[in-house]
Amino acid sequence: MNNNYDERNKLQIIRIDARNCFVETKSDYFHMGKIHFEFATYDSNKPQGQRQTNHVHIFIDIPEFLCLTHEALSGMLHARARNQRAFNSDKKGNDRDMTPLYESLGGTSAERLAKQGRSRADGKSLSRRVKLILSNDADSYLFIADSGPGQTNKTGLIVPLKGAEPENHVSIKVNWKSINKILRMTEVHYQAWLAAKYVSESGISITLNSQKQQPKPVQETVTQNPSQKPNNNTFSKSIANINPVSADADIEEMF
Repeated sequence: MNNNYDERNKLQIIRIDARNCFVETKSDYFHMGKIHFEFATYDSNKPQGQRQTNHVHIFIDIPEFLCLTHEALSGMLHARARNQRAFNSDKKGNDRDMTPLYESLGGTSAERLAKQGRSRADGKSLSRRVKLILSNDADSYLFIADSGPGQTNKTGLIVPLKGAEPENHVSIKVNWKSINKILRMTEVHYQAWLAAKYVSESGISITLNSQKQQPKPVQETVTQNPSQKPNNNTFSKSIANINPVSADADIEEMF
């Protein structure tokens, strides 16, 4: 395994495998406000290093990703799937509801590709699309990613070029639990990254000391006049070397 692969693999959050294909999420675009999904298919019969047959990068805005995650974990996404499946149970052909349960369109414009020195041979924009639809099997989905020639519509969104076939296509069969796993695990990593970012930018320095110094015992010195009878009310105390370590002191240092 080469060093470049090891370096890229450090950014991997979670990977879901299916037959000759996989989808994984990465943390490398958190700072850009995006969740990075990477889809790939491969042929294990080909020589190592030449096995990948399709490869699609998908970038979803974080607010949109968090809404999708909430919908899946709350059960709303899967409830819509059950309702759609029930509706289609006695329908055929065009009467079936094939609306994606989730879909996101995006890509890179031809102008931006040119500035980056990555212009396509056909001069078109690069379209990326991801969608989640029902599979033919009960209680499973198809998580599909496509990339290929695109064009910018009236609202500025990059959409697939009409009539053009995708250049890369990955379709992964997943169940509800796999969907929840990849979304929830990615959400947790993003929350951890965001918390660390807030701490770093706040300038707060937090030091954890597992061996806090304990206060030294109070030393008492009782002075008594020998001519007087012992009297517990007539004595003086000298207190020294008390270390003022307390929870309040720790809190004050943080603010």
